[in-house]
Amino acid sequence: MTSVDVVIMAAGKGTRMKSRWPKVLHRLAGRALVEHVLDSVVGLQARRIVVVTGNGAPEVEGAVMAWSRNRGVPAPGFVRQEPQLGTGHAVQQAVPLLAEDGITLILNGDVPLVEASTLRSLVERSGGRALALLGVRMTDPTGYGRLLRDGEQVTAIVEHKDASEEQRRIDEVYTGFMAVPNGLLKRWLARLTNDNAQGEYYLTDIVGLAVQDGVAVVAVTAADPLQVEGVNSPSQLAALERAFQQRQAQALMEQGVRIADPARFDVRGQLVCGQDVEIDVNCVFEGRVALGDGVRIGANCVIANATIAAGAQIHPFTHIDGETAGVKIGEGALVGPFARLRPGADLGPEVHVGNFVEIKNSTLGRGAKANHLAYLGDASVGARVNYGAGSITANYDGANKHRTVIEEDVHIGSNSVLVAPVTIGRGGTVGASSTITKDTPPDTLSVARGKQVSIANWQRPKKAAK
Repeated sequence: MTSVDVVIMAAGKGTRMKSRWPKVLHRLAGRALVEHVLDSVVGLQARRIVVVTGNGAPEVEGAVMAWSRNRGVPAPGFVRQEPQLGTGHAVQQAVPLLAEDGITLILNGDVPLVEASTLRSLVERSGGRALALLGVRMTDPTGYGRLLRDGEQVTAIVEHKDASEEQRRIDEVYTGFMAVPNGLLKRWLARLTNDNAQGEYYLTDIVGLAVQDGVAVVAVTAADPLQVEGVNSPSQLAALERAFQQRQAQALMEQGVRIADPARFDVRGQLVCGQDVEIDVNCVFEGRVALGDGVRIGANCVIANATIAAGAQIHPFTHIDGETAGVKIGEGALVGPFARLRPGADLGPEVHVGNFVEIKNSTLGRGAKANHLAYLGDASVGARVNYGAGSITANYDGANKHRTVIEEDVHIGSNSVLVAPVTIGRGGTVGASSTITKDTPPDTLSVARGKQVSIANWQRPKKAAK
């Protein structure tokens, strides 16, 4: 296959976004618009990627570099368009980084949902000989440039404002994406002029130059208008977000997932579901989340970077965020409502974690229970432990974290404090409101609290009379 160089135009300010952030850094499905475009390019195995920056260049370049590190791919090159004098001028800045051979694929950094297969078709249609344009058919093409054809050949792109009534009836519009042989692209870019009302260099003018030179101009039609939908305003971004989310919901439902309301469902990463999964309304999934067979997710849950095994139930308003360490929830476990699982939480089968319980960097063995108002941090909890309401592991001494070990069949009374490092022996019981600072033997009751005192005839303080 002919070598492919990719130019991504990401210099625009996006005035209609009314934001201090560059437009391509606004987020769709939890990720910057330009990251979506870059992901589509990865599948092409491009020889080189060049990103044209301008407005907010340091921020855009930083985000792109972070993307390349996270994906483990070579860093793209960068050129800056300053001042910004049109699309043709933007691509002119990339010319020094483009080889003489191969094909250049030109993309917009604010069109996030284009698919790699579409881009591959565009490159193949160019074949190193033709100028290939990406078009799409729209039910309402008002405002878009129309592709004029003579059979299979494209003869021109006419802007809506310049189109005749007959031309305005054409429903095939130009998307801004093209594939061009490098040698021809460089030749045509050198011939662009800014002889127009805006005083800008338009990339679309190379269509006329190609026709003049007798070079074939062809078009590939995108199968889905959503692929080529750009973002110019917050309302467009919101509409594209919802369209994207409904597409993901539809794909999951076709696999058998029961989603209570596809209009109130968000995936901002990768969601993998087994059979008979049920998801209630207003749930958000981030990073990579895997749901086993028969998992049920209650309403208003936020779940990120977690693996939830078969038969587990996540009750409403639960927040799970595994970050890089991940969260694991075993078969048949019950979590929530209003629970919080943080990185390193590893719940075994049939574990119960109830309302207002927070767990971080801790393992819970089979059948362990922490049902109310508790904290477990840096702890190893054995099977069948009952962890009382209001109890905490005091795992931080102000400088270092320490671990608490609670062995099998332990009962921790309510409002207890386990000061790490400490081990509670197998089968032991900690009396309510105890502060445990030393290891406890197995099968014993451990109580550490002040002696109760009752003072007769105690008079409460009274407010002074006014």
